[in-house]
Amino acid sequence: MNHILKRKLKFYTKESLKFLIISFIAIGIISAIILIKYKPIYKVKLANNEIGYVQNKKEFEETLKDNIQKTCNGKVIDNITFNNEPSYELSLIERNQKISEEEVLTAIKQEMQITYQYFEIALDGNTVDAVNTKSEAEDLVKLLKQENSSDNLDLSIIEKYTQNENDVKTNNVETVKVAMQNKIEENKIIEQEKKEEEERQNAIPSINGIKLAVTPISGTITSRYGAKSRIRKSTHTGLDIAATKGTPIKVVADGTVTCASYQGSYGNLVKVDHGNGVETWYAHTSKMNVKVGQKVLAGDIIATVGSTGNSTGPHLHLEVRINGEHVDPSLYFYK
Repeated sequence: MNHILKRKLKFYTKESLKFLIISFIAIGIISAIILIKYKPIYKVKLANNEIGYVQNKKEFEETLKDNIQKTCNGKVIDNITFNNEPSYELSLIERNQKISEEEVLTAIKQEMQITYQYFEIALDGNTVDAVNTKSEAEDLVKLLKQENSSDNLDLSIIEKYTQNENDVKTNNVETVKVAMQNKIEENKIIEQEKKEEEERQNAIPSINGIKLAVTPISGTITSRYGAKSRIRKSTHTGLDIAATKGTPIKVVADGTVTCASYQGSYGNLVKVDHGNGVETWYAHTSKMNVKVGQKVLAGDIIATVGSTGNSTGPHLHLEVRINGEHVDPSLYFYK
């Protein structure tokens, strides 16, 4: 009995192996026929819409990455997102069917949102230039502080992100270094000029807080305040400065014209109220360029030198009055 069972088991085993061998051969033949006519390839989809085929998914993704880097012109990419994520599906297509990976590449790039990263370098809170990486920015700031250690520079690094490639205006480190150093030197000049202007302003005489910023004319002092003369009954209430007829007369400070008319012995007289009780008078003028009520700024030409009224020749009679009382102009001008 056992002998018969063994023979049957051997027979069925042989038949099974024979069937498997035939099946493998058949599958091989069918596969060969399929591979002769068809080729395996990756179908690419965006939002379930077929956009084309690529030969090798991994190689294509590397090509896509390299292409993005090339088109970014060295700009640093922080991340890439897709409006629609591409999907890859292994498929078979006829071997003679043409494919265009460039078209797939273009379609995928149109779905991408690239975020760029760069680093601005600022001096006193104002951006001067930018570099691509944080390490470049940190090294440059450190170097600039070392080279300008005595200036206590306010340098800062501003991390920036954008999806607009045109916003990324970076330069190489050497170019940025030159730009930063130029800006540092420019700021030094500006600070020095500001300091000199403050010193100049502090040196400008003032009356009751009114800065007397401008000298009316250049000329020769012919009669000082308090002087006596045969042509006047009392002592001199102003300062006479001789100059050529027609010489422009400048107002000494901002103010409002309160008089611009002929006033007896003063001749053509211009009065300007500067506020805080301060007035200046300009007498004997040949021509008056302003009208009552007109606002004037320090340095404006309000009249020209003449010899009108009680005068012995072309000159400016300058008076300074505080709360209606005349004071010596040489306390402030022509010392």
